[in-house]
Amino acid sequence: MLEKELEQYFRKQMLYLGALPLKFVSPGKAGVPDRIVLIPGGHVLFAELKRPGEDLRPLQQYVAREFSLLGFPVRVLDSQVSVDLLAGEIRYLSERRDLDARRPKP
Repeated sequence: MLEKELEQYFRKQMLYLGALPLKFVSPGKAGVPDRIVLIPGGHVLFAELKRPGEDLRPLQQYVAREFSLLGFPVRVLDSQVSVDLLAGEIRYLSERRDLDARRPKP
């Protein structure tokens, strides 16, 4: 699968879940992930899309580590399966948020 096809699949899946997979460009900082994903409920993660089996470049690894240390997850996605797993995690967050909202307040 080409990276472009994976990006299209990723975008479609995120929008289906109600998330906003925004293209992320930071003019003053190289090596940032491809997408910043705004997830319902106030969650944020960054996604780097790669061809199957392709690794992050050293600068991308450094930036991913930097973001992670600040508490922002960075996911490297290289297949439809990896996108589907992420979609499952987002679905779980959404369901948990819905359950918490229905829980009676003390």
